[in-house]
Formats: sequence, structure tokens, C-alpha cells
Amino acid sequence: MGITLDKLTVGQSGFVRAFNDQDLSLKLLEMGCVPGEKITVKRIAPFGGTIAIKVLGYVLGLRKEEAAGIIISPEQVN
Repeated sequence: MGITLDKLTVGQSGFVRAFNDQDLSLKLLEMGCVPGEKITVKRIAPFGGTIAIKVLGYVLGLRKEEAAGIIISPEQVN
């Protein structure tokens, strides 16, 4: 089951499955946000602003609209 990245809250993680936007997907692929890669939400700006995610050891800021274009599989908590 997949959801979009913008639905996660701070501290939640998941694995990239696919992208809704082809133009955005090219940029994200170049930055290491590839299918199968684990991402973690680090911060969310107030009022629906920027979402900071950790991917490949660095923090990447995305607009909420961009995050809505990334389909992920949420990580299961044991």
C-alpha cells in the first residue's frame, strides 16, 4: 500500500515507490531519492510550508506540492 510523502508526520519513515510527476522525478532521482531508498521526515514548516526529509545521509527540503508527488510505502513500526 502506498501513500504520498506529504501525509507523513515528523519522525515517520518510508521507502520511495514511485513518482506522480515526471519532471520532478528526474530532479529527485539526481538527488538520490530513488525507488527503494529510505526517507525520514525531519521537520515540517508551519502552515503547509517546506517538508525536510533525510535521504542518503543529508536533509532535503521539498515543497508540500513536491512531496505530494512522491509515493512511498510507510515503514512498519515493530
